[in-house]
Amino acid sequence: MTGSRVAATSHLCQFGSVHRHERPSPRSGVSLPAIAGGRTELGWFLTQEQRGNDATRIRPWTEGNAVRPLVHGSTYFAVLAEALARAGEGDLVFFSDWRGDPDEQLTEDGETVVQALSRAVHRGAIVKGLIWRSHLDRLRFSNEENRNLSEDVNDVGGEVLLDQRVRAAGSHHQKFVVVRHPERPADDVVMLGGIDLAHGRRDDADHRGDPQSVPFAHQYGTRPPWHDVHVEIRGPAVRDVEDVFRERWEDPAALSRLPWQAIPDILRGEDRRADGLPPPMADPPEAGTCAVQLLRTYPQRRPGYPYAPAGERSAARGYAKALRRARRLVYVEDQYLWSADVARVFAAALRREPGLHLIAVVPRYPDQDGTLARMPVRLGHARALQIVRAAGGDRVQVLDVENHAGNPVYVHAKVCVIDDVWATVGSDNFNRRSWTHDSELTAAILDQRRDEREPRDPGGLGDGARRFARELRLELWREHLDRDDDDGLLDPTDAIEAVRASAVALDAWHDGGRSGPRPPGRLRAHPAVHMTRWQRLLAAPVYNAVVDPDGRPAWLKVRGQH
Repeated sequence: MTGSRVAATSHLCQFGSVHRHERPSPRSGVSLPAIAGGRTELGWFLTQEQRGNDATRIRPWTEGNAVRPLVHGSTYFAVLAEALARAGEGDLVFFSDWRGDPDEQLTEDGETVVQALSRAVHRGAIVKGLIWRSHLDRLRFSNEENRNLSEDVNDVGGEVLLDQRVRAAGSHHQKFVVVRHPERPADDVVMLGGIDLAHGRRDDADHRGDPQSVPFAHQYGTRPPWHDVHVEIRGPAVRDVEDVFRERWEDPAALSRLPWQAIPDILRGEDRRADGLPPPMADPPEAGTCAVQLLRTYPQRRPGYPYAPAGERSAARGYAKALRRARRLVYVEDQYLWSADVARVFAAALRREPGLHLIAVVPRYPDQDGTLARMPVRLGHARALQIVRAAGGDRVQVLDVENHAGNPVYVHAKVCVIDDVWATVGSDNFNRRSWTHDSELTAAILDQRRDEREPRDPGGLGDGARRFARELRLELWREHLDRDDDDGLLDPTDAIEAVRASAVALDAWHDGGRSGPRPPGRLRAHPAVHMTRWQRLLAAPVYNAVVDPDGRPAWLKVRGQH
């Protein structure tokens, strides 16, 4: 990426001179940013000790990164296609995914996922991947698709492994791609967030859906509209995401251990042992003004992960720490705001700060049809909404999204913005599974550039609004409110009422039989979830054991800590 492209993108953490002192890590020899008392990052980011995992090689955070939001799958896939097209002799392509469809098109009439990866191999790039060894397709998972992608890339000389080194009923949910160029380190890039390399994800701001759709709940139609967010990162944080991949790749545990998994893999001749990786390179050069902290989840597993022997719950800890600084506005987009454990963290912030508002954008309906599939999901959702609404009352707005045809949009994004200062984009949802049980990866971003538009310090703590966080929220709100500008959206008080008024107007238009012109905006009030006592009792066992399991060590469960 050139400086001109960066300067033209207002919500990218821009290139610039960023002074950073470093000290060697006693564990790995990599550099750690020096932590000086009173720095803004200390208030928002976890320290190494607060991460709660001394075995990892990744740093507390890095500075000097350029970060650009990639809102919508079509945006991300186009950027990914370009990055893969530039990978050639000796370059590295590392990726991890929950689901991968080999024939998913990255651009209209362009390359598919497997074509882009395979052509990188043919040009001499070293392509390595870790894809979750999914549950069975008849359970609406992606066993066959993931296997096909692995086999297709391996057939041309890449190495993509099916990874089932998870806790029972768990998954590898991290979604990222690392592209590194030994001869052109300024071009090194990472893309991470909530978007799989899969069918259904290539949608855009119009939300008409991906032409290559996936089976889904009938309310979303045959081509489900899909809202999602990724980020592109350049700079030193690229090395840390690469180390996330290397830690998993070098795990000596068997890729699949259960007999009904291992025996078929052996009979098929599956690659069950990871080859070595090239030695790690130094950090890419500084590229922008953003500090980036990687937040992760790994469960307690037997045998333990070498890089997280008791698991890691820095995602949960990172949100909890940031929410303690929230004063005016917490904005969330999430697929699953459905866990009581997570809701209590938000509720504590709402009770502590009487001026704090929470706006959450979620899907209108679960992603699966059928009472047996939906009831446990509804149980967790009902509990979570009850907790946050009891804590915040009318300071809590829970909303969902529709397109201009009135069809619901499935919200798959995992985004949080607090007081226009601290922002996250990643793979972890706001549920117990994502905070304790599945592997997750999220980027927490704190731009060192202040946004000088009023209010300059909405939280009132002296941190000042930061360019990346504010522009990410505004970009999402402009889309959801059908706005071309930011008038009335900067000040939290005005912005909260603008969102409320837009949703009320659209709900009234629907309630009135859609008579007259459709009001601008796509947000609607999310309906309350009502369940009978018997429904709750019947759904609870499945919810706790399968839908939203707990991957913490027993002593943390007892204490209610992460």
